[in-house]
Amino acid sequence: MVKRTISLTELCDSITEEYEILGAKDRHASAASPIDESDIDSITFCSKRSEDALPMIRNSKAGIIICPKELNYNEDDYKDKTLILVSNPRLAFIEVMGKYFQERIEPGIHPSAVIDKDARIHPSVHIGPNSYVGKCEIGENTIIYGDVYIYSKVRIGKNVIIHAGAVVGAEGQAYERDKAGILRKFPQSGGVIIGDGVEISSNASIMRGTFDNTVIGEGTKMGNLCSIGHNVLIGKHCFISAQVGIAGSTRIGDYSWLAPGATVRNAIKIGKNVVIGLGSVVTKNIEDNCVAYGAPARVVRKQPTA
Repeated sequence: MVKRTISLTELCDSITEEYEILGAKDRHASAASPIDESDIDSITFCSKRSEDALPMIRNSKAGIIICPKELNYNEDDYKDKTLILVSNPRLAFIEVMGKYFQERIEPGIHPSAVIDKDARIHPSVHIGPNSYVGKCEIGENTIIYGDVYIYSKVRIGKNVIIHAGAVVGAEGQAYERDKAGILRKFPQSGGVIIGDGVEISSNASIMRGTFDNTVIGEGTKMGNLCSIGHNVLIGKHCFISAQVGIAGSTRIGDYSWLAPGATVRNAIKIGKNVVIGLGSVVTKNIEDNCVAYGAPARVVRKQPTA
């Protein structure tokens, strides 16, 4: 299979911020690689901003490197390569990767998938092997990998990615003991709404609401092995890291980040632009723009507004 060769002009056209080019402008790339494993046909990036980044850039064999614009470059740094100077090299590299070097998943439903006859699925959706989709709605360009189980009463937006082993819409753990001490399950009749651009990593579990819906807001990303309880509302563009547990009826504001292993008690309110530290246990409400960590989690400082 012949690799596509992409010109410097095409690569730069995929970068949304302002940029400056140092070095030859007739270069091309056919691969994206780490800076220390690149060759002349590769594009890579360097996000380090201290002067010790310059030897790394100079010694790299990459033909094109996206670099921070604030460093002091001289001709030796780019005599055998081209530098694209931006304010956020990692973000610019993500944009280049997304347009030219990302695997393309073709639409279609694998023959082994089981789909409810009343499910509403856009023709551009991809559903992988051994997945199950109940009576629900799935928007355009969504990718559902293999071995995913999606219950009925789930609404999934556009450009969503759900990785292997995830479960969406199962019943939550809501019980009441009777006089004999036996646990009686509270019926769960709600659903799940997943906004546009959400990504749910492998083996995550999202419970449906009791009466209303569990909601995952637009652009939110969720790591492996997360557990999201019934009636949880997660805002837009949040980052829910791997192995996070969020108990039922919790509210999380937009742009918040829960680090790996964090646990949130039921019915907690976490504000916008909040950071919850690694392995923290949240037992009290957290206001907007706070950083909190520990067990139990305590607010340690404020941070700039998002």
